[in-house]
Amino acid sequence: MKALITALFVLAAGSAHALNAADYQVGLAAAAKAAEPGFAGFSAQRGETFYRSTHGGDWSCATCHTDNPLASGTHTVTKKTVKPLAPSANPARFTDVDKIEKWFKRNCNDVLKRACTPREQGDFIAYLLTVK
Repeated sequence: MKALITALFVLAAGSAHALNAADYQVGLAAAAKAAEPGFAGFSAQRGETFYRSTHGGDWSCATCHTDNPLASGTHTVTKKTVKPLAPSANPARFTDVDKIEKWFKRNCNDVLKRACTPREQGDFIAYLLTVK
């Protein structure tokens, strides 16, 4: 799946500009369509719900990243500062595929105890793109 997403976002981004969150979503959309035949697009509303929900566990994304994705947070366990999630506050966010993949793998495991689906990732990014 990573190879498919990587190939699709490279085509979407082209070599003329750097990757951004919207470019990454192009690859996620293709992966979501492959995984869910009824996929009809990403939803910022679902993304916000996902961001704030504990998904049956103790943590939500907001646990470490705060209720405001424009703000810096603090990791609950390590106490390390976490840079803002919203690309409008942190332009470097979602610009490196390897970091994006690593970040989703680690954090989805921490919060959900499983990998995030392409739709969940795309909804999450859709929400963050609305935060100004």
